[in-house]
Amino acid sequence: MSIPFIDLKTQYQALKPQIQERINRVLEHGQYIMGPEVAELEEKLADYVGVKHCIAVSSGTDSLLIAMMALGIGRGDEVITTPFTFIATGEMIALLGATPVFVDIDPRTYNIDPEKIEAAITTKTRAIMPVSLYGQCADMNAINIIADKHGLPVIEDGAQSFGATYKGRKSCGLSTIGSTSFFPSKPLGGYGDGGALFTDDDELAKAMREIRVHGQDRRYHHPQIGINGRLDTLQAAILLVKLERFDWEVERRQVIGQRYTDLITSQAQSKCGEGGAGVSECKQDITETKIITPYIASGNTVVFAQYTIQVDNRDAVIRQMKEAGIPTAVHYPVPLHLQPAFGRGENSSRGLCPTAEFVSSRVVSLPMHPELDSKVQEQITGVLLRRRP
Repeated sequence: MSIPFIDLKTQYQALKPQIQERINRVLEHGQYIMGPEVAELEEKLADYVGVKHCIAVSSGTDSLLIAMMALGIGRGDEVITTPFTFIATGEMIALLGATPVFVDIDPRTYNIDPEKIEAAITTKTRAIMPVSLYGQCADMNAINIIADKHGLPVIEDGAQSFGATYKGRKSCGLSTIGSTSFFPSKPLGGYGDGGALFTDDDELAKAMREIRVHGQDRRYHHPQIGINGRLDTLQAAILLVKLERFDWEVERRQVIGQRYTDLITSQAQSKCGEGGAGVSECKQDITETKIITPYIASGNTVVFAQYTIQVDNRDAVIRQMKEAGIPTAVHYPVPLHLQPAFGRGENSSRGLCPTAEFVSSRVVSLPMHPELDSKVQEQITGVLLRRRP
């Protein structure tokens, strides 16, 4: 039996008539660039997040670039961010000539540790860019308090957390600018690249709208330098359909994520019981399996873009899962501060963010998608908990 890591085919079959209808509508009107579906999607996404403005863009990567361009970030500036994320977060900072300043993470949520941010602020700091990793929002209240104290904007990189909430508020509506991705594997994914920006600030919204169309405020008039950062109309049409059942998918992800945690815990306890162990011995045996399930901070809901655990001897775990036909993934094996692209060698920067370095050597993600069957989850966790030599 082949188990997909994500299952976009089953999702498509459930939405096929609506998606085909939406695509055909675009093909009929022929407005493939900035067609009416883009504006319709922006309105619905802004309403979903609970902000005044949504700007649909070409990718989650471009959304970060556009956000920083709108804030005037450039050469000689510094942007504080996390080292435990996909390279796009730091990459876009460096692309503008600014310096990413990496601050270590909270060992439980894997998001940037607010308690370490203030010490990293200098006269060159121009923004703070937390990442809401694996579908859980960073501690945005704590981050915003620090940012307000120092007069800094905050850009939430919510590429993995769209649909999650923080203290009752939606991800991407928690700071100066929210950013997300519609890459196919994301919680709300298209059938290609795409992204969006969110803000309540009228001036920033205007700037970001102009930047995404080559800095243009009207045809052939360019008050600023921009990029070609538009979302295709066909992608907007597809996302409009997928948005209609997105609440159901978010709920399913939460149920499946909790089921993983429950299965790992209960199956580990059951294995203890098979050997006739007492309560104390059983607890010790669970500890010895060294599987750490996701921690959900108080006040958060998680959309589980990935279901990511920590394990000892990750290579052996991955090999064991592969032999059983179960795919896994590692997000992310090398923290950004150790990447040579940022001019830092692994040896010279090791120890700079010790928690990120430790976690990156242990995390592994299990199959996760809204259509994941409970019996398949039992199979996955059963293989995971087999004793390894």
